[in-house]
Amino acid sequence: MNAPSTIHKASVQFSPGEARIRVQNLGKRYGTLEVFRDVTFDVGAREIVAVVGPSGCGKTTLLRCIDGLISVDNGEIWVDHTRVTGPTPGMAMVFQHFGLFPWKTVADNVAYGLRMAGTPKAEIAKRVPDFIKLVGLAGFEKAYPYQMSGGMQQRCGLARALAVEPNVLLMDEPFAAVDAQTREILQFELLRIWQQRPTAMIFVTHSIEEAVLLGHRVVVLKGRPSSIYETIAIDLPGQRTRETLREPRFAELRERVWSTLMSEARAAEFVLENQN
Repeated sequence: MNAPSTIHKASVQFSPGEARIRVQNLGKRYGTLEVFRDVTFDVGAREIVAVVGPSGCGKTTLLRCIDGLISVDNGEIWVDHTRVTGPTPGMAMVFQHFGLFPWKTVADNVAYGLRMAGTPKAEIAKRVPDFIKLVGLAGFEKAYPYQMSGGMQQRCGLARALAVEPNVLLMDEPFAAVDAQTREILQFELLRIWQQRPTAMIFVTHSIEEAVLLGHRVVVLKGRPSSIYETIAIDLPGQRTRETLREPRFAELRERVWSTLMSEARAAEFVLENQN
């Protein structure tokens, strides 16, 4: 059984223009393997920062460090003026593989984090239906995970994270396990939900198109150990819809991120060719 999404109760409120997350000179290693070093960036209180990079560069490890699930070897992480040394109030994390309890209904899964936080029963009863409706699952409150599609399960996982009203939402490739059509639907659903309830979000993905569509900035990790090679501002005009995917500026930004990542892949291929 997959572990449930990590959920913590929200706390301090920040002003819209202030950084909610600060990652400073972060480094992580496992024994002699150095995963990443000198990673520094911040995330505004109402900003989505997408993180991309080649497989094995430490994207998920970075996200788990920010959530306080694993320790760091160098640097610091600050959330809402509090240094992260473990699971921190105000953060919710959504993993790739849904993480729903198979024996619980949609309503009970969504309520799980609230119950763990000691929220009064009356407040849970009031809040849970609102978040089920927000993610488009109204009418499925009594359904079990095995009765739902992958997309519906991930909506349920998202509702569970949102129900605690976090200040920080961490997304670890949340749409990677669903088909392409469902993935696109969920991308725009997430944008719709974020417009209604904006918060600081870090979105880890392997998809360059997804990073450009969702992110206000894209952080590109490269190298071994990895570090931030470039941070790209996504200056797409207006509210993002399916029309955005056909905008010339979208294509330009996607190509810029793609070229940045592919330069390393080409270099590695050249080295291998010389060794043969």
